[in-house]
Amino acid sequence: MASAAPAPTTTSAQPSLPTGLAVFKTVPYVFMLPEIVCGAWVWILVAATSVSSPLLQGWVMYVSLTSCLLSLLLLLSYLLGFHRNSEKWRVLDSLYHGATAILYMSAAVLQANATIVSESSFNSALYYQLNSAASFFAFTTTFLYILHAFSIYYY
Repeated sequence: MASAAPAPTTTSAQPSLPTGLAVFKTVPYVFMLPEIVCGAWVWILVAATSVSSPLLQGWVMYVSLTSCLLSLLLLLSYLLGFHRNSEKWRVLDSLYHGATAILYMSAAVLQANATIVSESSFNSALYYQLNSAASFFAFTTTFLYILHAFSIYYY
């Protein structure tokens, strides 16, 4: 009689979360520094313009500043190793970056609208150029947050 071989176990070990400078070498987490820098540029460029619609650009300022600060705190927590390789941090990271990507998409669309409005107003061309640059960085930051949120599932 043939003996039955034990079934192979199919446990897939999740890679450990990076700590220290390894954060800047690991794929989902390498996007954090560009997210912070591009988000700061959105905030700086909108603050430098003549605000044509305070409610819309106020939302852009709120999203960019809050996301920049929270991403900086998350980056510092990874650098200092507060996560202790807990799987809950991976879920927190994914939820944060997914929600922030949605908020940044709304802010980028509102900033693009402010750019269109500033084109037809009697303001100087400098404000239009600043608004255009802010729109570019807002969409770039949105793309970075989307990349980060989805790359957690693949790496």
